[in-house]
Amino acid sequence: MNSFPHLLLYEPRVEGHHLGWLRFITEDLLSTNRRLTLAVDLRPENGGRVREQLGDLQSSVPLINAYNAAGRRHGDRKAGSVAYCLRQSGADHVFLCAFDEIASHLWRWAALGVNPAKALRGRMGGIYHRPRFLAASRWSFDRRFKEAGFQRLIRQSWLGQLLLVDEFLAAELQAEYPSAPIYFLPDVCPEGYEGDALAARQKLNVPAGKFVFLFYGGGYRRKGLNVAVQAMLDLPAASPAFLLCAGKQDPTGETAQGLEKLAAQNRALLINRYVSEEEEKLSFAASDAVLLPYLNHFGTSGVLSRAMAARKPVIVSDEQLLGKLTRERGLGLLFPSGDAKALGASMRRAIVFSPEEKASFQEAASKYALRYSREAFREALIKSLAQIKPTIQSGH
Repeated sequence: MNSFPHLLLYEPRVEGHHLGWLRFITEDLLSTNRRLTLAVDLRPENGGRVREQLGDLQSSVPLINAYNAAGRRHGDRKAGSVAYCLRQSGADHVFLCAFDEIASHLWRWAALGVNPAKALRGRMGGIYHRPRFLAASRWSFDRRFKEAGFQRLIRQSWLGQLLLVDEFLAAELQAEYPSAPIYFLPDVCPEGYEGDALAARQKLNVPAGKFVFLFYGGGYRRKGLNVAVQAMLDLPAASPAFLLCAGKQDPTGETAQGLEKLAAQNRALLINRYVSEEEEKLSFAASDAVLLPYLNHFGTSGVLSRAMAARKPVIVSDEQLLGKLTRERGLGLLFPSGDAKALGASMRRAIVFSPEEKASFQEAASKYALRYSREAFREALIKSLAQIKPTIQSGH
């Protein structure tokens, strides 16, 4: 008989990093012989993407739909939905791959003295990607309100575990709440991203003799594609700088016009679609440096993790966690957020990096990739679940 408690993984989203993290977590927990059920988006428009990502893991994990027949999440769509799925699965504990789904809702109601469903007490936890109120430096009523609810639920042992991907914030909260189940979870640097740059460029039709800056991911405004395009336009046409944009960007307005102009000058290439894992790896291998010109971005970034996995220096907006990681770990260059001219200056500097500078950034990336490795992720995840016990009613 399996001595581990039955665990429900709750992940109702399919965009961005969500499905990749779901697969990581599922693989790592199955490797320790744990019994799992997954509550995921099985609606017709998204079920295929979920099943494709899970692949052969589906034979080892039952799936239940996180959405009802009307296409909405069960119950109140927040903690009530989680409680419903926990009840339907018969699991002992629910682990939210993104605790952010219910966090603000929980903290606000708890501040008013309203608890979640009783069945969730001590039986829920997960990964808290963007705890903005805990990291805010300025006082605000909303921050203090959420903090009061958070502290109340911590004192009353509602949380089984809370994993933070911000190593600095995790350390602060562990010191402030030494008895709380708070852990640091590395944002994984995936394997297989170091490749032959010349071969990758040939496969992607990137012209030879260029210094390639990669802009990767979805076309959300907060990612700052407009800043990257303007910075490129401001560089001399004779510059070896080349902008490789990979991922479904769907640029509009001046950004789209700027990209068209750069492409016509053989200074940019836009792969405007969801790219395969192989194409993603080729994109990072083909680059000389990776751009992260995010605008008021909070939390970690899969782009940073992949850049480090590929051993590439980054050029990053100097704000919040990404700025701090880049500065303290020596991962690349920083520029004031939203400042296209400053980004352009950093790009010009990157083009003339000395061999010693390149070696220094590669060494820093290697150290980062080791600290944020898949093994480190697995170790932290399993450690956070070590204290969970089967519930009496489950009969396991």
